[in-house]
Amino acid sequence: MKIAELKDMSDEQLELTAKEAADNLFRLRIQSQTERLDAPSELRRNRRLIARVKTLQTQRATAAGGAETEAEKTA
Repeated sequence: MKIAELKDMSDEQLELTAKEAADNLFRLRIQSQTERLDAPSELRRNRRLIARVKTLQTQRATAAGGAETEAEKTA
């Protein structure tokens, strides 16, 4: 999933996407320990998706925090 697609999502959708990717990553890790993976690149893909989502959430939280600080300064 591209970052542009993630930016279009709401906060709730991002949280759901992160949870699904984390669950999928857990299943893939268990599968890699017990049997051979069909596509080992899925591990990397899921880790990167989680990182993208967390980065976007942090950026949004920082931007929201900065907006609140600006509002307090003008008040």
